[in-house]
Amino acid sequence: MNPAAAAKASVLDLAPVVPVVVIDDPANALPLARALVAGGLPAIEVTLRTPVALEAIRAIADGVPDAVVGAGTVISAAHVGDAVDAGARFLVSPGWTPALLDAMKASGVPFLPGVSTTSEVVALLEQGVDEMKFFPAEAAGGTAYLKSLAGPLPQARFCPTGGISAASAPAYLALRNVGCVGGSWMLPGDAVAAKDWARVESLAREAAALSAGAPSR
Repeated sequence: MNPAAAAKASVLDLAPVVPVVVIDDPANALPLARALVAGGLPAIEVTLRTPVALEAIRAIADGVPDAVVGAGTVISAAHVGDAVDAGARFLVSPGWTPALLDAMKASGVPFLPGVSTTSEVVALLEQGVDEMKFFPAEAAGGTAYLKSLAGPLPQARFCPTGGISAASAPAYLALRNVGCVGGSWMLPGDAVAAKDWARVESLAREAAALSAGAPSR
């Protein structure tokens, strides 16, 4: 997907799985992103958890044109500005405040504010936001919780993230209020340490195919 199209698209519709990436070595940014894209996962969330995260986002934005790189763990207005300046095409937060929500709205890129309670979902709907990150998914109630939200709040759509695996992802993707899931199982630590990008690509390809095998909605 080209950057212009990505800017208009819902983050939830870019791919069934959004890799959640923690990059410690900036030299890994390009080969890692290329492996994920080659495997069919173009939307890549680089978390702002390391000192080199913005450098990695900039490298991917400049060097992997088929990637739609975003910033995760966005928790301040400063994060929003820095991430967009680095080339992030979407933003993801673990939670939200009014100030952070205002900054994300003003950013000009799609965003997923994090929620884990019904009240937070309702508060975002009041603000005109109907696409959210559900975090931490497994700890906050998993598929049962999300399924229970679909009845009273059918307009809300989610990207569950947190504790999701290749085994549990299809159950989430089968829910009518889930557009995609976030996870890192396609980036095992030993593969990244060994720079085994072929393995990463293979795992990404398996993840990209999950929606095809998900139970019917």
